[in-house]
Amino acid sequence: MSPFPLQEFLFLTSQAIRVCAAMMLVAWLLHFPLRNAAVVDFFWPLGILATTLIFAWQANGALSKRILIGSMVLIWALRLSLYLLFARIIAKAEEGRYLELRRTWGADAWWRFLVFFQIQAVSCVVLSLPMFFASVSPNESLSLLEELAALLWVLAMCGEVMADWQLARFKGNARNQGRVCREGLWAWSRHPNYFFEWLVWVSYALFALPSPWGFLGIISPVLIYHFVNHVTGIPPTEAQALRSRGEEYAKYQREVSAFFPMPPKE
Repeated sequence: MSPFPLQEFLFLTSQAIRVCAAMMLVAWLLHFPLRNAAVVDFFWPLGILATTLIFAWQANGALSKRILIGSMVLIWALRLSLYLLFARIIAKAEEGRYLELRRTWGADAWWRFLVFFQIQAVSCVVLSLPMFFASVSPNESLSLLEELAALLWVLAMCGEVMADWQLARFKGNARNQGRVCREGLWAWSRHPNYFFEWLVWVSYALFALPSPWGFLGIISPVLIYHFVNHVTGIPPTEAQALRSRGEEYAKYQREVSAFFPMPPKE
């Protein structure tokens, strides 16, 4: 195996960390007039995009790989950030999980949110490891695994778009106010959007795998899975759902898989 490109890694990641830290500082400042900490969700995919573009623009790998991974992340980031902008920020009240953080942190909320936002900046760089290894790959031609990874990315993106659309359509119907969405993909998974988002990250890791040291990119989907299932994704989302929907959501939990799509229990 070729030597680890340590100098290139340190140079590019140091640039990325500075850019992402500045972006999240802007996000933190904006959350005061907006009165909505969900602005961090809008900036997070843009931080991933900025990191990827730094890698793709300045790395010394094959141009074809850098263009492809950069394009994949560009499409993913713009779609997700725009979706979150309209779903959670524009003319929207702050989500319950952020309100709960404000309540828990009390008078310290202003600086704790600053730390929280900067942690997101660091996560943008750490999670972009597959993009770094794909960008330093010297091989111009795509391997079979890279082609399959690109196909998985397309399928995962389609699944995530469908899950978001089904939920938005359900919420847009006034008759569903306060009810639990069980339509389409949401009948098989309580969080199909998170599942397909995780598959996107699996595709990035698989795309990087044939590159020298690319196996380290598996860190990203492992971390995404952990945070979604045990830290910042499902646990606070479901705690808020139980507070707002009570027994109906508890019944949903008993009958429908939390993450991996499966037939619902009778």
